[in-house]
Amino acid sequence: MGERRLLANNKKARHDYFIEEVYEAGLVLTGTEIKSMRQGKVNLKESYAKIDNGEVIIYNMHVSPYEQGNRYNVDPLRPRKLLLHKQEIRKLIGYTTQKGLTLVPLQLYLNGRGLVKIELAVARGKKLYDKRDDMAKKDADRRIEKEMKNKWR
Repeated sequence: MGERRLLANNKKARHDYFIEEVYEAGLVLTGTEIKSMRQGKVNLKESYAKIDNGEVIIYNMHVSPYEQGNRYNVDPLRPRKLLLHKQEIRKLIGYTTQKGLTLVPLQLYLNGRGLVKIELAVARGKKLYDKRDDMAKKDADRRIEKEMKNKWR
């Protein structure tokens, strides 16, 4: 795989969900959306994906209008179609019909050939106590790391 340039990252996704499986998908975009994304004006925070009529659609992904785009700009929050192979879509349909599984975007990036790709995860929502456990573990790891650094000085 070539060099990846990260355009947007959904840090909250890994905090709020257990990631089961990750897929790479392309997006159907307009020219002004691509230009805006290359400038890093995209937000994945509240976005999610659903399957409608055998197509995977991403909702609530905010792409700011391109400054020089004038009349060619489209709605920043419009639903966008994701490009996946048919067997991958069938697999995703199987996952999302299970209770508690959802499709969440993890990151948006430019691949080595200049195409915008999105990392889509099949995820299970975390309960509040799971989040607390993760935070406690992270805190403990940080403390151990700090003590190890101080010990070797």
